[in-house]
Amino acid sequence: MDDHSRLAYSEILTDEKKETAVAFWERAHAYFASVGITVERVLTDNGSCYRSRLWRDLVRDQGVKHKRTRPYRPQTNGKVERFNRTLVQEWAYARPYASESQRREAFPGWLHHYNHHRFHTALGGPPASRVTNLSGQYT
Repeated sequence: MDDHSRLAYSEILTDEKKETAVAFWERAHAYFASVGITVERVLTDNGSCYRSRLWRDLVRDQGVKHKRTRPYRPQTNGKVERFNRTLVQEWAYARPYASESQRREAFPGWLHHYNHHRFHTALGGPPASRVTNLSGQYT
């Protein structure tokens, strides 16, 4: 999630291995670059995948500073924690799904809605409205 705009990039993944985290980060980093957001810092929890040499080397080679949250201190990552709560309330459990695959199929549409159409009081509009590269795509 971009700290300024709250534009979110998210995927449903099967595990939290270092290779999975690195591949996700490469896609997320490319997504943010594609919308004109330069990533300077990334904040993660203390999962083993983020303590790996593979992760460390990748973000370092991209010129990105890596910081970790304090253990047992979710407030440090408040915007992401709030996004997760919104995700649970408005997507995961907002309606009954016939199957897990149906829930997963609904996710990309919900994420688009979140980024481009869902009004955020603190922003005065949806997250995409704060990304100048995307102006007009959120209405």
